[in-house]
Amino acid sequence: MAGGKEIKTKIKSVQNTRKVTRALEMVSASKIRKAQERMKASRPYARAMKQVIGHLAHAHSEYRHPYLVQREQIRRVGYIIVSSDRGLAGGLNNNLFRKLLGEIHKWQQQGVQVDVVTIGQKASVFFRRIKVDMLASVTHVGDQPRVEQLVGVIKVMLDAYSAGTIDKVFLSYNDFVNTMTQRAAFDQLLPLAASEEDVARHDWDYLYEPDAQVVLEHVLTRYIESLVYQAVLENIASEHAARMVAMKAASDNASKLIDTLNLVYNKARQAAITQEISEIVGGAAAV
Repeated sequence: MAGGKEIKTKIKSVQNTRKVTRALEMVSASKIRKAQERMKASRPYARAMKQVIGHLAHAHSEYRHPYLVQREQIRRVGYIIVSSDRGLAGGLNNNLFRKLLGEIHKWQQQGVQVDVVTIGQKASVFFRRIKVDMLASVTHVGDQPRVEQLVGVIKVMLDAYSAGTIDKVFLSYNDFVNTMTQRAAFDQLLPLAASEEDVARHDWDYLYEPDAQVVLEHVLTRYIESLVYQAVLENIASEHAARMVAMKAASDNASKLIDTLNLVYNKARQAAITQEISEIVGGAAAV
């Protein structure tokens, strides 16, 4: 059994760790509300944009934008991957990366090459170590990201799609369901698909000014940017929720460990006292 001094040192160490985990838990608890507010505030715009794009996809225009055209042969796909910049968020990033590796492996088995762009430090570090082509990355977007920070990596992927080097583009991120649940989401960005509801109920047509190409280029680019921006906000809310839950679990485990170590320390001290008494009684009997 370890000595009393060694056990007290362990107890002090665990207590210091518990202070850190409780502090991180409170920080994430305070940030998650604001993150949820930003996420919910941007959802109506994203939904409205999605509805407009669904209509455009079935408009009877003489000009068909490349983003709306399904390609027959898929030779190369691209992923925009959103992750957190910091760790201590439980299995949030690892669960996303594990499912994403499964998707990438399926494409590679079909002979399809995979390119990625990453948003977040964790994804950037992880995907530099595996056999995929990383075209661009951006890190440290903060808790209040701006679209301007994301435009660069988005444009890299859009340019590759427009040039024909990439045939499909997917968006991968952690979707915020509630404080206790975050799920890995994989959405197809390009080519854009219209909802079946729009096909069934409407026969869409539009008049474009100055012309269809200019309008669609602008609207579709803004739409893709809004989807990626919304995914980043969802991921930030998921990160704070996962970190809060993970740090609470760590604090609870630390408290249990402290109780166990205190019990061990008390037993060790009791054994030491009993031994001292036995030695005194033995010495007195010898005299």
